[in-house]
Amino acid sequence: MPGAGSGGAILTPGEGARAQRRAERLRRLRRTDAIRDMLAENRIHPSNLIAPIFVRGGEGIVEPVPAMPGISRYSVDAVAGYAGRLAETGVRSVILFGIPESKDEAGTGAYAPDGVVCRAIRELKGRLPALVVAADVCLCEYTSHGHCGVVEHGAVSNEKTLPLIARAAEEYAAAGADMVCPSSMMDGQVSAVRSALERSGHDDRIVMGYSAKYSSSFYGPFREAAGSAPSFGDRRGYQMNPANSREAMREVETDILEGADIVMVKPALSCLDVIAKARSRFDVPLAAYSVSGEYSMIKAASKMGWLDERAAAMEVALSIKRAGADLIVTYFAEQLASWLGGRP
Repeated sequence: MPGAGSGGAILTPGEGARAQRRAERLRRLRRTDAIRDMLAENRIHPSNLIAPIFVRGGEGIVEPVPAMPGISRYSVDAVAGYAGRLAETGVRSVILFGIPESKDEAGTGAYAPDGVVCRAIRELKGRLPALVVAADVCLCEYTSHGHCGVVEHGAVSNEKTLPLIARAAEEYAAAGADMVCPSSMMDGQVSAVRSALERSGHDDRIVMGYSAKYSSSFYGPFREAAGSAPSFGDRRGYQMNPANSREAMREVETDILEGADIVMVKPALSCLDVIAKARSRFDVPLAAYSVSGEYSMIKAASKMGWLDERAAAMEVALSIKRAGADLIVTYFAEQLASWLGGRP
C-alpha cells in the first residue's frame, strides 16, 4: 500500500517521531560564524548599556578605584571627557553616583542644588545634550553612618527618609537629569519620587526603580569606590533577602503601580531567575544591574590568567539579556561597546 514513508511504507507515529529526530541535526545551525550570528536569539547593543560613573569634588581629578581596575572617580570638570569617550563607542546612557566632600547624618549632600551630582548633570547636559543622564537617588554615599536613610533609634526610618529621597530626585530633575533612580529600598520610594516630580513640573522625567534590590555580598567594590559601607549593622533590614524570589515580584509590581517607568533587578548574575520571572510577568522595560563584584571578579580572574576577560564579560552580558533584561547597567559598558564595534 503506498504511503508517506520511505519505500512506500506507512510510518507509525512512533516511527515518524524517530525519523524526525534522525533528521534533526542542530549542529548545522552552528557550522560557521556567519550562520551562528544570523541565528543568534539575543544580542547586546551599546544603546542598551548604561555606564555607572562615580563623581567627586575637586578639579582635574581622575582617580582610579583599586578594587575595580579600569574604573575611576571623576571630578565634575573631568566627567564629560569620560562620557564623551563612552558616546564614541555607542554607549549613550550613564548613571551618576556622587561622592561628596563632606557627610552628615541627614545626607544633605544628596539633595544640595550645588552638590556633585547636580553639578555633574549640568556639565554633562551642557556638553553632551543627547546623552541620557540618570542619577541614583539614595543617601548612603552622603550619610556619615553609611545607611540609605535617616537613622533613628539605631534603625533606618522609612517615613523620615522618603521626603529626603523625593527632594534629591527633584533637584536632579531640575538640574536636567533625564532619569531618576530611587535605590534605597524604602517602602513607597517610587510613589514619593513620582509625586515630587509631578509637583515640581518634571512629570516628563523617567523613574527607574531599584525594585528588587537584594542584600548582596557582590556590592563590596562599589562601597569602597563610593565610601558607602555602613558604619554599624548592615542593610538586610531594608534590602531583599537573597533567598526570596516571590517577594521580588511583589516589589516589582508595587513599583509599577506607584509609577515606575522602568524596573530593575540587582544584582544581575546571581538573580538571573528573578530577571526571567519578572520578564514573564510584567511588560514594562526591565533593567538589570551587573554590579561591582561581578565586574571585579572577572577582572581579577583574567589578571591571574584563569579566564578570558572579553569572553567572560560578553557571556555574562548575554546571559542577562537571555534572562529577559532590556537594559544592562554595567561597568563593562565601554569595553563591551568597543568589542562590539570591533575596537581592541
